[in-house]
Amino acid sequence: MPVPLPTATTRWRCTLCGNLTRFDVTRSTKVVEYVHLDLAGEAKVEETEVLSETVESVRCRWCNAADQVELVDRPSAGAEDGADAGVEAEADSTQG
Repeated sequence: MPVPLPTATTRWRCTLCGNLTRFDVTRSTKVVEYVHLDLAGEAKVEETEVLSETVESVRCRWCNAADQVELVDRPSAGAEDGADAGVEAEADSTQG
């Protein structure tokens, strides 16, 4: 069963151990590559176009659980930006 890819607002989480950072991902990818061969015959891929990609399985690297990975929301990046903006505003007011 395919596993959905994380998005800008979601990430993977192992439901057994809580791991958020280490996974073995098995995926099938269909690509078109532009390969440039130099005069010595050395190949170099200069362009890659992904036609399709399917994540077939995600296995937790910590507890080795297969098919126990779910998508969860990422922490809000806006909360951190707001805190930093307040510190910068305070620093500006003390320098003026």
